[in-house]
Amino acid sequence: MTSHLKVHYFQHIAGEGFGSCYTYLKQQGAVISATEFFALPVDQSLEIEALPSIEDVDLLIIMGGTMSVNDEVNFPWLKIEKRWLRRYLAAGKPAIGLCLGGQLIANALGAAVSRNEQQELGWATVRKIQHVPTECFELPEQFNVMQWHSETFEIPKGAVHLAENTVCRNQMYQIGKNVLGFQFHPEIVPETLALFLENDDELNKFSGQYVATEAELKKSTKLNFIEGNQILNSAIDYVLRQTVY
Repeated sequence: MTSHLKVHYFQHIAGEGFGSCYTYLKQQGAVISATEFFALPVDQSLEIEALPSIEDVDLLIIMGGTMSVNDEVNFPWLKIEKRWLRRYLAAGKPAIGLCLGGQLIANALGAAVSRNEQQELGWATVRKIQHVPTECFELPEQFNVMQWHSETFEIPKGAVHLAENTVCRNQMYQIGKNVLGFQFHPEIVPETLALFLENDDELNKFSGQYVATEAELKKSTKLNFIEGNQILNSAIDYVLRQTVY
C-alpha cells in the first residue's frame, strides 16, 4: 500500500465509524473518505451520481447496519447503493463487506438475504471451510469473533464459501481475489461495542439461545477484539495484493 491509496467506506448507522480499519489503513498512509447513508432524509431520493466516482476508489469497505438489505421502502437509498456496487464490482476493484456490507454485496449480485433460523449476538466461534482452493484467503482453523445479526446471505453465484458455524452456515465468502464478504464483525473495537450497547431498542430485538446478555457483553476484554481485527487487516492486504497503485 502506498500513501495515495484512496479508501472509501459506506456507513449505514450514526456513530459506528470505521472500526479497526481506520487505524490500520491510516498506518499505511491511506486517504479515507465516507458516504454516510444514515444522514440522508428517508423521503429524499439519492442520485447515483452523488456517490463517489468508481475511478476515485481504490478500496471499498461496506460497514454494517441495523436495517435489512431488503427494506428498500423504508431505506430507498439501498437500491442506489446496490446499483453502484454492481458497477464497482464489475470493474474488478477491491471490496470488503462487513455483516450488512457482506449481505449488500451478495444481494447486489443476485443472492438472497433472509432471516437466519437463530439470531446471533456476542462472541462466537467460527470455523474455516475445509478444502477451499489454495489461492483463497487463508483463515485460522477456527476463531472467535463478534456476531450481531438476524439475517444472513446466500453465497453468491461463483463465490467460494470460506467460513461457517453451527448457528449460521454462511459466515464468509470470496469472489475472485478482490472481494471478501463477512457475516460477522471483525472490525469491532471496544468503543464501537460500547456504542452498540447504548441502543436499547436494538438490543431488545434480539433473543434466543445464541444471544449474549448486555452484562456478558460488557465483560468483553481488549483481547476479545484482537483476533477479528487481525483477520480484517489480513483481508485488506489480500484484496489489495493483486492491485498496484
